[in-house]
Amino acid sequence: QVQLVESGGGLVQAGGSLRLSCAASGRTFSTYTMGWFRQAPGKEREFVAAIRWSDGHTYYADSVKGRFTISRDNAKNTVYLQMNSLKPEDTAVYYCAADPRIIGESRRPTAYGYWGQGTQVTVSS
Repeated sequence: QVQLVESGGGLVQAGGSLRLSCAASGRTFSTYTMGWFRQAPGKEREFVAAIRWSDGHTYYADSVKGRFTISRDNAKNTVYLQMNSLKPEDTAVYYCAADPRIIGESRRPTAYGYWGQGTQVTVSS
């Protein structure tokens, strides 16, 4: 059974940085796409970034491009989201997601079958 456990959230001032981690277990993830999504109060869950475990291909939402970086550590079965130049509008619960069936790229939450419990990121102005 796939388990995804996020960590690294917290409170940071605008302009600061945080690194989120997603520890994955229960499968061999070489065929999976791993994604980060976020959900702010009263808003829909939105795509942030994703990485294909097989070849390391990455893609991002326009709102975070140039500020956030997604990466993976094969030895630790962990995916990271480095978040720099944080803004108050980045405040949300951040979720790690995974799925082995994605071909190419997908930014749709419904394309991902496995989810972590989420970690809160709060950016103060």
